[in-house]
Amino acid sequence: MKIFKFFIFLLIVFFSACSSSKFVPDKKYLLDEVIVKSDQKDLDAASLATYIRQKANFKWFSLFKIPLSTYSLSGKDSTRWLNRTLQRIGEKPVIFDTLQARLSCEDLKTAMFNLGYMNSSVSLQTKVKGKKLKAIYTLTPGPSFYIGKVDYDIQDDSIARILKMDIPANRGLKPGMKFVVSVLDNERKRITSILEDNGYYRFHKDFIQYTADSIRGSNRIGVTLHLLKYRANSNSPETFHPRYILNSVNYLSSDSDRIHIRRHVLEAATALQPGKPYSASDLQRTYNNFSRLQAIRYTNIRFVEPPDTNLLNCNIQISTNKPSTISFQPEGTNTAGDLGAAASLTYINRNLFRGSEQFSIGIRGAYEAITGLEGYQDQNYQEYSVESKLQLPRFVAPFLSGSFRNRQDATSELLVSWNLQNRPEFHRRVFSATWRYRWSEPKRNLSYRLDLLDLNYVYMPWISETFKHDYLDSVSNRNAILRYNYEDLFIMKLGFGVNYNNGVDAIRTNIETAGNILDGFSGIFNFRKNDEGHHTLFNIAYAQYAKFDFDYTHLLKFDSHNTLALHADFGIAYPYGNSTILPFEKRYFSGGANSVRGWSVRSLGPGKFKGNDGNIDFINQTGDMKLDMNAEMRTFLFWKFDGALFVDAGNIWTLRDYADQPGGQFKWNTFYQQIAVAYGIGLRLNFSYFILRFDMGMKAINPAYSSSEEHYAIFHPDFSRDFAFHFAVGLPF
Repeated sequence: MKIFKFFIFLLIVFFSACSSSKFVPDKKYLLDEVIVKSDQKDLDAASLATYIRQKANFKWFSLFKIPLSTYSLSGKDSTRWLNRTLQRIGEKPVIFDTLQARLSCEDLKTAMFNLGYMNSSVSLQTKVKGKKLKAIYTLTPGPSFYIGKVDYDIQDDSIARILKMDIPANRGLKPGMKFVVSVLDNERKRITSILEDNGYYRFHKDFIQYTADSIRGSNRIGVTLHLLKYRANSNSPETFHPRYILNSVNYLSSDSDRIHIRRHVLEAATALQPGKPYSASDLQRTYNNFSRLQAIRYTNIRFVEPPDTNLLNCNIQISTNKPSTISFQPEGTNTAGDLGAAASLTYINRNLFRGSEQFSIGIRGAYEAITGLEGYQDQNYQEYSVESKLQLPRFVAPFLSGSFRNRQDATSELLVSWNLQNRPEFHRRVFSATWRYRWSEPKRNLSYRLDLLDLNYVYMPWISETFKHDYLDSVSNRNAILRYNYEDLFIMKLGFGVNYNNGVDAIRTNIETAGNILDGFSGIFNFRKNDEGHHTLFNIAYAQYAKFDFDYTHLLKFDSHNTLALHADFGIAYPYGNSTILPFEKRYFSGGANSVRGWSVRSLGPGKFKGNDGNIDFINQTGDMKLDMNAEMRTFLFWKFDGALFVDAGNIWTLRDYADQPGGQFKWNTFYQQIAVAYGIGLRLNFSYFILRFDMGMKAINPAYSSSEEHYAIFHPDFSRDFAFHFAVGLPF
């Protein structure tokens, strides 16, 4: 570990020693830093930094100018491969340009004018040290100006009648508002949108103009909105704006043959209706609806105007995807050091019933050579599974109105799967069937998922005698959690989830309950009880629990190369009624590539519990409650490579005090002392459409310790004890 620290120290010193002004010409200066500040507190100067035309060389993690140092390592002989490579992966020094600085001042002044500061000014100060220059832009906004009186000059009577029906509260211009150009432009867009949705096919926002008159002796500005008459071109006379009615809707194939989709499916996806006024919103909704149909590759909608009419013929050109595909995917697997291989074969039909229904069926096989087990005959792991999925592009349910059932942003899904696992310790079979709905509200950045019925049947046909003796039947080592998870089990659950994502904030919530319906029937029909006192259905105990999950991510973007991601994840599940322990598949675990990355997967918690039997710790190191908190600084490095610095904290706990998990129960007065902390660095290979992630984490605070050095590992790092490496696809949150 000391050698690693020394190497990092030498690397930093080496890069810092590189002359960043090596490629700066004489009588020129390297733009070392740009500062934008304001002499008034009510103006956020940082928000106007984007108007600076010249930025200083970017920094890794907003701290280190490693790309500039890398470029400076190269020689000036461009014929040498090493020099070209260093210059390609590095960043050329930014030379201060007085013209660009002057234009930046003008842009900043214009930006402040657009924000309502009519008498603003910008001053530039430069500080030179050697061949480096610091540019300081000081903004003097002056007093803010506000909208006084608002008048409307509508020169088209028909449009005037439509706009009179506009609710005053919806209007974007009101006396007392700050005079901001973007507010004026947004009102133009809003009125344009209203008219485009009322048949005005040829209307655009350039027909709306403003005049503004300052009110003497005050900071108020009178605004008049002018809506001009229609002119087809500069040589045409002014007329009233034409209002168009849809005459017909035609479906045309862009392929060589006919469209292999039922007509009523196409009509249900078409928001544009003959006999109704043209609507831009209906046009966009039609595009969105067709884009969700799996059978369609792309859609092009054109309007044809018959001569001397105010009618529009709508032609929808459709190009379809290949009806079916087959894919094969090999994999390499590594489970706690046990190497193996897997392969999957998937068939997809995107137009099963000629209604853009997508049907898929996939089979998968996996094999791993398991090492380190003693007393078992078979040392290998085998898994075979088959999964079938039918996705319908609409709601399929009784007692729904036709308009609601045909919502084009909704899908209904039926999933059926069978999974066979053969381990040296046991054989497990899992059958699952789910009926699910998904729908979204794109304008609100919301999506929903409803698992109306989710059935899981876990069947254990064989358990090794060695495993039974050591862990299940032995009086001295009987583990209640372990035993419960190796019994046949039936899970019947209902779940609902909501996702929100606007590109800055992402929120995911999910709630599910299981066993309540069956518990109601058990009281009515007097279901039998097993030896543990649990009610059974077909001699199989059913699980009963409630579970809630909440996940939040916030992105703070400092510049185009550096982003801070803040994340929190909370989950809690409570077994009750027919269950005293959660099913293994529903329990929480901590550690791994998407949790506290100083620990390997399923090796942290619950609480201060410390595993001592590697064969069953994956069962014991699970809980009923989870808390994760993460902060990750992400930066662009070079080419396709991104880097990350992260700090993770969290743990899992049990809600009940289980004898086999001492120290694992959640308690208000001690849980904060059991929060594990880790830190580390990450390297990502970013191909836009997917990301390969390599994270290296170190333990900082370990709640499961046997010595003070192990407890506060950040002060006593031990690479062999505290290091964890993770490989994953995609970002952690």
